[in-house]
Amino acid sequence: MGVLTDEIKEFVKREKLGFIATVCPDGTPNLSPKGTTNVWDDDHLMFADIYSSGTIKNLLNNPSIEINIVDVFIRRGYRFKGTASILSAGPLFEEIVSFYKNTGAPYSIKKYCPGESRTDGPANFSYL
Repeated sequence: MGVLTDEIKEFVKREKLGFIATVCPDGTPNLSPKGTTNVWDDDHLMFADIYSSGTIKNLLNNPSIEINIVDVFIRRGYRFKGTASILSAGPLFEEIVSFYKNTGAPYSIKKYCPGESRTDGPANFSYL
């Protein structure tokens, strides 16, 4: 059994909006909402890089991450702390791209590569 219980997984899937905290190069915090936050498996959350250049740059510099998911109406939520991995190629990356396509995601996922401009194509994914 993983660290994410069925109750937690259902909560994350229902809420979808995660508040992603990262550390800027100068040590200050950065908080960014991500509407693509979802459960990957019993131990991992994920979100797609749609317009997340600051978040991705921060995670490449320091992979420490915290994800908060809150239902504001019932005042309940979960906080997840860990180390992020940025995926931009490989079998797991392709599985995650397929996951988002199969959910009927209404947005165009962009690819971000450090030092390059954004182009249409698969996204980077943060994987906690």
